[in-house]
Amino acid sequence: MLPWLLFRTARRAVLGSVETELCDWKSIKGSCHNFCTAISKDVTYKELKNLLNSKNIMLIDVRETWEILEYGKIPGSVNIPLNEVSEALQMNPRDFKEKYHEVKPSKSDSLVFSCLAGVRSKKALDTAISLGFHRAQHYAGGWKEWETYEFSENKQGN
Repeated sequence: MLPWLLFRTARRAVLGSVETELCDWKSIKGSCHNFCTAISKDVTYKELKNLLNSKNIMLIDVRETWEILEYGKIPGSVNIPLNEVSEALQMNPRDFKEKYHEVKPSKSDSLVFSCLAGVRSKKALDTAISLGFHRAQHYAGGWKEWETYEFSENKQGN
């Protein structure tokens, strides 16, 4: 009788832990799905124009400062180079204001990251999401697309 009791107890322990693992896996899978969908939101040129006009976002350009000085920037954007994004988003508000001359965004603010062509802005987006900025997005077209649209709009306007 004792071996049978041990077998049943061991079986329950193993099956219980497997069931727990499966439930945890489902939970992780669901979270991953929500997380992945949240960060896959790209902003189009027109959406970015509307967001900028509404003044309800902070647009962060993650290119190097020399790139902005040489090529230009999207009006209203704040330059925080990619290698500074994590530290910047964790700074205290006073230090952030002193360094970037803008009010530090809160985790509930809408952020849009941009760069030259969408690669660095996607990395910045991933960093922001991992730090709890769940309303962050990125402009995948970047400066290249912005400049193309702006040039063609200005040309048509003349």
